Amino acid sequence: MSALLLMFTAAFFAATLLPGGSEILLVALLNENPSTWAWLVVVATLGNSLGAMTSFYLGRLGRFARAPEEMTRGKYRHSLVLIEKYGYWALLLSWVPFMGDLLCLLAGWMKLPLLRSTLMILIGKCIRYLLVAAFALYG
Repeated sequence: MSALLLMFTAAFFAATLLPGGSEILLVALLNENPSTWAWLVVVATLGNSLGAMTSFYLGRLGRFARAPEEMTRGKYRHSLVLIEKYGYWALLLSWVPFMGDLLCLLAGWMKLPLLRSTLMILIGKCIRYLLVAAFALYG
């Protein structure tokens, strides 16, 4: 039980704008107890997705705090272009380091649909953790 709580917490904080590597913890926990791979993947996916939704809601709250022209330059530009071009589908990339956090933040800022955005975030993050688990166990 404590391993699952640890995995959830690490995955949650890794998905917010705070740095963190939940994949390393997942691999370590899988090496310790490989039979729990399904639970670890589910818990990591949920924690990471909830962390991403925190960024999403921070984006929604910040909608009026930043001028639109501030969001079109600098570090935001590439992620903003992806969100504008693909909409909520871009959130399948929410697992990508650095860019994923920004995609979630911008999706909230642009008021993308909540349910579709959540679904894309869940799918992207689940695929990532499944791949990490598969490589840790069989690769």
